[in-house]
Amino acid sequence: MFAARLDLAERYAALLADAGVVRGLIGPREAPRLWERHLLNCAVLADALPEDADVCDLGTGAGLPGLVLAIRRPDLRVTLVEPLLRRTTFLDEVVAELGLDRVEVVRGRAEELHGHREFSVVTSRAVAPLGRLLDWSMPLVRQGGVLVAMKGASAAEELAAATADLERHGAGVVEVLTLGAEVVDPPTTAIRVEATRPSRLGWDAADEVRGASRPGRAQRKRKGRRR
Repeated sequence: MFAARLDLAERYAALLADAGVVRGLIGPREAPRLWERHLLNCAVLADALPEDADVCDLGTGAGLPGLVLAIRRPDLRVTLVEPLLRRTTFLDEVVAELGLDRVEVVRGRAEELHGHREFSVVTSRAVAPLGRLLDWSMPLVRQGGVLVAMKGASAAEELAAATADLERHGAGVVEVLTLGAEVVDPPTTAIRVEATRPSRLGWDAADEVRGASRPGRAQRKRKGRRR
């Protein structure tokens, strides 16, 4: 699976089982099943990503799936987005320890990047129901890019419940992927959503997602000063 980069994957697994458990990023019961439940489960997601893509992993936590993708696919440029300091501290340490010079760690929330950053691929793992995840993710997906969200057995139901949200975000092709059936049991399920809307760089994407017609925060401040 990891070929010549298996050593990096093993070192990452060791860090997760040690510092990751001590700092509460991985539950102690997860340590014995890190490979099947976490590393391999995330690694097969790489099969759904295009070559040389810039990838944003939202709510990455301990680096799942973002760090695993960066280890398996050195062609990817990966940005790990996580709001909690203790997690980003761990991520910075892992990136330095493994020499992953194509990985960037950003402490913050997805909404803080809206209108400022765009990516070919936005990934996530068990972050939120699809409707809410679309609000966080789609403003970050470049036109022609894709959201690839790891989901469980409820993927089809989440898709059905998010029909209006998908339309609101201008989703193109939408599909449920089954990945790694020959590697992990159960296989990894992901929802892939194509982005068709033009670039939102420079837009107040948060207000647009909320469907607001009122001025953005900066405009409201300017109006307040004129009173």
